[in-house]
Amino acid sequence: MAEPKKDDFLDDIEAAEAEEYAEDNVEYSDEAIELDSLRAERDELKDRFMRALADAENARKRSDKDRREAEQYGGSKLARDLLPVHDNLKRALEVVTDEQRQAFGPLLEGVELTLRELLSVFAKHGVKVISPQVGDRFDPQNHQAMFEAPVPGTKSGEIIQVSADGFMLHDRLLRPAQVGVSSMPAS
Repeated sequence: MAEPKKDDFLDDIEAAEAEEYAEDNVEYSDEAIELDSLRAERDELKDRFMRALADAENARKRSDKDRREAEQYGGSKLARDLLPVHDNLKRALEVVTDEQRQAFGPLLEGVELTLRELLSVFAKHGVKVISPQVGDRFDPQNHQAMFEAPVPGTKSGEIIQVSADGFMLHDRLLRPAQVGVSSMPAS
């Protein structure tokens, strides 16, 4: 005959529950309650302090970055305004004939020196000239296509004429080089 099952495990569960409820029903002293509230306030203040510290560090880093950018790129407006001066001096020297060079040698030498000095100042401040050559591949990052024309003996996308040099200020494009591009269809 089967023996009746013992429900000892139920007694263990009931005892554990009673113990857990007893902990919940324990009355806390005023000191314990005050200590808990002080700990919570401390933790909140510590969290706010850490956030304020992180915000201050982020603001410092942001201001350092802004300062560096202002140093590097602050003169970009002035540099951009001087680009036509470079273009005009270069064009003036490109159209001079040999007869004019003989007649106005010292004047032309002064214009050449002025152009060299301007390029020297540009280089000193991080402005680099982008001088593409006829036959180079068109790069939309550095070149601006002013026109397209089918020119025999060229490939599509090759530079066929340079209208104006481009300029970079450190790693930023001030002005793209203005070029003509071949649109010769593939054979």
